[in-house]
Amino acid sequence: MIFPVEERFIVETEKKLGMKFPPDYVNKMMKENGGEIQTPPDAWVLYPIFDTSDKKRLKRTCNDVVRETQNARDWTEFPDDAVAIGSNGCGDQLVLLRDKNSPDVLGDEVFWWDHETGALNMVATNFGDLVLG
Repeated sequence: MIFPVEERFIVETEKKLGMKFPPDYVNKMMKENGGEIQTPPDAWVLYPIFDTSDKKRLKRTCNDVVRETQNARDWTEFPDDAVAIGSNGCGDQLVLLRDKNSPDVLGDEVFWWDHETGALNMVATNFGDLVLG
């Protein structure tokens, strides 16, 4: 079951990452903290935002965006400016990249990072397109 998340937990996550999420991503997570989305070439399970409001939410969000990004950064060739927001269950990551013009903001574009090649492939110019698509 997917729960909404309060904005304060998103703000805490942004502080931990040192970057702000794009608005469409924030809106989606506030409504459904996690879930699945479909992009070519895969289905992706979105990492939740860590939510400590009660024990059930704490348990369901312990594999949060910050933790999974830290784990992904241990992989060879994972981009330093990427935040992992989801996985296909096979090692590949769905990521947002730091905006080149604003280093404290993540860009709107969504990429698929291939863990075997290190390649980044754009899957959407805007996270909102994935949610609506």
